[in-house]
Amino acid sequence: MTSTTPRATPRRRLVLASRSPARLGLLRQAGMAPEVVVSGVDEDALTAETPSQLVRVLADAKATAVAARPEAAGALVVGCDSLLELDGRPLGKPADAEAAIGRWKSMRGRAGVLRTGHCLIDTVDGRRASGVASTTVHFGEPTDDEIAAYVASGEPLHVAGAFTLDGRSAPFVDGIEGDPGNVIGLSLPLLRRLLLDGLGIAVTDLWA
Repeated sequence: MTSTTPRATPRRRLVLASRSPARLGLLRQAGMAPEVVVSGVDEDALTAETPSQLVRVLADAKATAVAARPEAAGALVVGCDSLLELDGRPLGKPADAEAAIGRWKSMRGRAGVLRTGHCLIDTVDGRRASGVASTTVHFGEPTDDEIAAYVASGEPLHVAGAFTLDGRSAPFVDGIEGDPGNVIGLSLPLLRRLLLDGLGIAVTDLWA
């Protein structure tokens, strides 16, 4: 008979206010076992003066909506939202394939800034902490045929900025300056700082 060591129960529950499989994967790879509760926030209804302010507003709205749900009681809720800033404009998910093709033709050979807003809410006492992580992305120069093939895959229609760092468009990114996880959807270093400095909680308390 083989004995097994039971997995430790995390000291705090973590709820991810996002349906993003990339964010869920990042948290799991970092030793956490988040529950997923989709916020249902209408992102198009919210505005801000700058892309950085906008991702913060959106992350706050998502976390706030989920923190009010009964299933989030007693948990830590994290909400995130990402946008690519190019020429000072916020670029989210492209509306359709034509928009995605145009987006890539405008991005190739240039650099943009991927900004992700993070908001943490402790539903036990209502405390919250928020911040924005920014990573510069240097795009390569894919050909028109490569762009068409990438858009035909469907991937860019579902991600902010119409690209991913961990998917089919990875060969079209020459390099980044900053946290790669932030480009994928969530900055683990920023999450740790928000937990510790803002809420007094160690990230190790979320390990499963």
